[in-house]
Amino acid sequence: MATTPATLFEDLKKALTDFKKFLDDNIGTIKPAIVALRSLIPQITDLLTKLIDLLTKIKTEIDKLASTPIPGVDKVAAFTSGIKTLLQAAENLLPDEKSTNDDVLKVTDVVTGLPSVADLQKEIDSLLDAIIAHLNSLKS
Repeated sequence: MATTPATLFEDLKKALTDFKKFLDDNIGTIKPAIVALRSLIPQITDLLTKLIDLLTKIKTEIDKLASTPIPGVDKVAAFTSGIKTLLQAAENLLPDEKSTNDDVLKVTDVVTGLPSVADLQKEIDSLLDAIIAHLNSLKS
């Protein structure tokens, strides 16, 4: 099922919540397994480091989006929502442009979801902080 613009950041929050719960429930089992795997697959530390870096970048982007008040963002969100509806309705007319169409749709999803990001920022930041703390504990 495709992500709708209105739920883009809610979907991120749900994915983070599910992953955090998994880590909360299983960190005691995962940590010894990671320690054992490190001797067989030393790249496991790189995996954790890269994942932490990506999550930190996500947090930075969420914070930037939420902390920058943009007058009229609700109108721009309605505009991009209209673009999405238009492109979805016309996508079969230009099958050779599917890649371009998909690129535009990805941007419209982010812009259309902007009004809700400020509402979810604290929850998303908290989830990211908890997940990053778990991942750092797995690295040690």
